[in-house]
Amino acid sequence: MTDKPIQLRSVAVFCGSNFGTSPAYAESAGALGAELARRGIQLIYGGTSKGLMGVVADAALAAGGEVIGVINRRLHERGHLHPALTRHEVVADMRVRKARMSELADAFIALPGGYGTLEELLEVATLTQLGDHLKAFGALNVRGYYEPLRAMLSLGEKEGFIKAEHRDMLVLDPDPASLLDQLAAWTAPTVTKWIAQPGS
Repeated sequence: MTDKPIQLRSVAVFCGSNFGTSPAYAESAGALGAELARRGIQLIYGGTSKGLMGVVADAALAAGGEVIGVINRRLHERGHLHPALTRHEVVADMRVRKARMSELADAFIALPGGYGTLEELLEVATLTQLGDHLKAFGALNVRGYYEPLRAMLSLGEKEGFIKAEHRDMLVLDPDPASLLDQLAAWTAPTVTKWIAQPGS
């Protein structure tokens, strides 16, 4: 494990473009946005005003925070750009969007969301596992939304596909302040991903 603490100057937040069925999702998204602003941490996100994406951005802006939106051209042309961001970038497509958000962020947080949110979270997890970057990542575990993912990772470890160190990389917490504290104290595993194979 590395022992150098992470300086969280910016956090990329992945989240749903819908609101979900419970008001708790929007409440937690707003609490995270406000907490990022309170700590002086720049919010990096997908740039739209839709669903939880709009909620977290609105809350950060209302609390005086800086919010950087990275939006792909197709969504920008459809008029989905949040109108009040600190600044924004328009990029070619979703792959470039993810790469740019990763460049700008010191750590990553997923809120509840669908396919896109899960894909973004698992991509940054994979890059950390492979050592392509050493950035912390976690999820705001509102209403236990990410418990099935925790169970899936535990099953992967039990069945010999994931090392315990990589299973435990993902930080899950329902409280924004506690989650940010844990991400700031996080250290990357130093083991390889391969299990019981020559040269691993």
